[in-house]
Amino acid sequence: MAPSATSPPAAAPAKKSLTIPVPLPSRALKPLISSSSTKAQTSQAILTAFREAGFLYLQNLPIAPSTLSNVFSQSQRFFERPQSQKDSLAWTTPSSNRGYVAHGREKTSQSLSRDDVMKERSNPDLKESFEIGREGVEGHPNQWPDKIDTEGREFKTTMMDFHNQCKEVHCLVMSAIAMGMGLDEHFFDSFTKDGDNNLRLLHYPPVKKEVFERNKGQVRAGAHTDYGSITLLFQDMRGGLQVQTLDGEWLDVTPIEGTVVVNAGDLLARWSNDLIRSTKHRVVEPPIREGNLDEYPARYSVVYFCNPDSDKLIEALPGTWEKEGKKYKAINSGEYLVQRLSATY
Repeated sequence: MAPSATSPPAAAPAKKSLTIPVPLPSRALKPLISSSSTKAQTSQAILTAFREAGFLYLQNLPIAPSTLSNVFSQSQRFFERPQSQKDSLAWTTPSSNRGYVAHGREKTSQSLSRDDVMKERSNPDLKESFEIGREGVEGHPNQWPDKIDTEGREFKTTMMDFHNQCKEVHCLVMSAIAMGMGLDEHFFDSFTKDGDNNLRLLHYPPVKKEVFERNKGQVRAGAHTDYGSITLLFQDMRGGLQVQTLDGEWLDVTPIEGTVVVNAGDLLARWSNDLIRSTKHRVVEPPIREGNLDEYPARYSVVYFCNPDSDKLIEALPGTWEKEGKKYKAINSGEYLVQRLSATY
């Protein structure tokens, strides 16, 4: 079944919908087999969401629910490993961006300067992660736990397969964006051929309620925009993700079973000459689990950061700059991503 764009669920009276002012209709995204009229409608709906909100939900993905369940299960078991095993697979450099990232190692931030990010570390992110890049890149091996045990070998197989499946979704969404912008649906194919994307497994451990009460500025992941073209976020049902509206209000991104949250990143905004929005978001404390009023529960998410291939030059797309000019100089995709990662680690 092909992916579909869908509206968020009805919000409680005190909340606003994620996609305000973009209530997306439910439509099928069939880039290869649907009629051209259906493709045009779907593509325009997706582009409208990216222009006005920067976020949307997709459903009916070409990823089996059992696959996603297995990915989450293996992610949880990985983070349950002894700290010494996880540390042996440690993240090393921004240019590689692969391996285990311990609590406090990364501070997600909107700041571009490492010095500015250091000032924000008084409120460290309450998370740990495992980063997986494209397999087989010379000089940048993934830090697989396959050398530790049989479960580690199974983990590697599962995550490599999931990385490839997410790349397919990435290409489908980029095709829709191209059509929505009046470009050929295969316009971005040459930019996504290699799949220089990053799969991130995230674990937000349980946190005592008093941690947030003592420090009103404490969050699980700081406010930031994503760096690449688009991001696919698979979240559990705990909640905690929020996005910021143009007037500065923070809105909950309510988990919807069977969907992926998709948002535009900074490179896509830059690529589109700011036609598309890269929206600031953060992770805060989720609702308290019933029967445990003193502790916020653990949260797990799986994030697939989609980027143009690292050797590609990114400059304003045709049709976005001819009237008002180009807002940004051309930039190399890989160099830009390393620059942003260097500030946060």
